[in-house]
Amino acid sequence: MLADKVLNTALTIHKRAMRLMGNRFEISVVSDDAIIADAHIDAAVAEISRIEKLFTTFSDDSQTNAINRNAGIAPVKVDREVFDLIARSLRISALTQGAFDITYGSIDKSLWNFDVNMKQLPDAETARQAVRLINYRNVELDTENCTVFLKEKGMRIGFGGIGKGYAAEMARHLLKERGVKSGVVNASGDLTAWGVQPNGKKWTVGIVNPDMKDQVFSYVDITDMAVATSGNYEKFVIIGGKKYSHTIDPRTGLPVTGIKSVTIITTNAEIADAMATPVTIMGIHAGLDMINQMKNIEAVIIDDNNRLYTSKNITIK
Repeated sequence: MLADKVLNTALTIHKRAMRLMGNRFEISVVSDDAIIADAHIDAAVAEISRIEKLFTTFSDDSQTNAINRNAGIAPVKVDREVFDLIARSLRISALTQGAFDITYGSIDKSLWNFDVNMKQLPDAETARQAVRLINYRNVELDTENCTVFLKEKGMRIGFGGIGKGYAAEMARHLLKERGVKSGVVNASGDLTAWGVQPNGKKWTVGIVNPDMKDQVFSYVDITDMAVATSGNYEKFVIIGGKKYSHTIDPRTGLPVTGIKSVTIITTNAEIADAMATPVTIMGIHAGLDMINQMKNIEAVIIDDNNRLYTSKNITIK
């Protein structure tokens, strides 16, 4: 018993922050050995870098870009891992009635630069035309041959809405396989945590104040859970006194209004990442109604008037 106590006092959190997938990642592992902890973090970084190479749209030789180049031309054979993530993405699209859609890469970004020069929104028809190629139903999967085909020329897929969460989840899985009993993988706010802190307490996660992104709005204690937040505090424009988020509704082509931030808490970082944006797009009541019908997933929403809404099984402080 005494030996256990001595061992526990030596446990500390070993952290490293770095830029991966175009975002700030921070990996934390609890260990009593700094050298071993470093080796674990190296392995997690290597895993995230491997995933980035598969899914990036910023590299000509990625499988994602091969799919996009062949849109409307021919199916592309991909690794089973890529195929499976696309298949899961399409299931989320069906569940959210298209509010989540990896074919958002087809969007004409010139209409929404969200900078000081943006003085007005595009008209509804122009917006609709800009998103006409966004349609998850036009992604054709051939399970037997492991191929992906985008039916329309000009279509593009991208994993900005799910990739960070997937990478965090895979890094967690790898670290647990390596025997890391406790840790956190934080992918720029999309994070997964397991085990407990050296003091035996759960991990405390802060939900960002959407008006002051350096401040915390509330806290939630978690273990073996994942948290992701989608907010309009990162990029937005004010037109006619109204704030418009950089989140575009793929069904209308227009920016979303009414919600400052959505935080999803669930058991899997990939799901948390993927569900935060569609809840924002669906709106408070439809979004919460959907979450309340699902198992092991909760949501915290802050609206434009700083009112707080939560799904039915969550307690925050």
